[in-house]
Amino acid sequence: MDTAWARRTLFPHAVREDGPMSRLLFVCMGNICRSPTAEGVFRKLLQTRKLDARFEVDSAGTHGYHVGEPPDPRTQRAAAARGYDLSQMRARKVAPQDLEYFDLILAMDKTNLDNLRRMVDPEKHQKLHLFMEFARNYDDDEVPDPYYGLGYGFDVVIDMVEDASQGLLEALLAPQSVQIK
Repeated sequence: MDTAWARRTLFPHAVREDGPMSRLLFVCMGNICRSPTAEGVFRKLLQTRKLDARFEVDSAGTHGYHVGEPPDPRTQRAAAARGYDLSQMRARKVAPQDLEYFDLILAMDKTNLDNLRRMVDPEKHQKLHLFMEFARNYDDDEVPDPYYGLGYGFDVVIDMVEDASQGLLEALLAPQSVQIK
């Protein structure tokens, strides 16, 4: 993906005129597997690159099945094995104000992207994207839900999320060739 093009074309709204911070929300269905993994991986990537002051990162679910619960224990184990601590996170449901507040909302799959599109006015659809649009080494459109699968699915999710996180950060940091108002 041409990251400069992506920054200008896919999410020019994430280029904030009022300050250096971009606000990102990762979304899956229940907010206990994929989206907290994406939040944790992206947060650590930002910390490692000393960019955490430039971004606000959160995650939520389109459904309230697990509100207040920590990420699934299998998710936490797989994440911890790679150095990501998700233990302090708690599931929450996407709130109407999230759709206004966040600059870029990244769905883990098409079903949740469709759910988000139904929640937001059409003029704000440009801030909604599939997270895997930013993957560099995967052709998949979606991060598969590991909840009902075998244990290795959680590791596959982390592989995919790490790859898409790198691509997303590259796209967000790509130089602007034009000023977007």
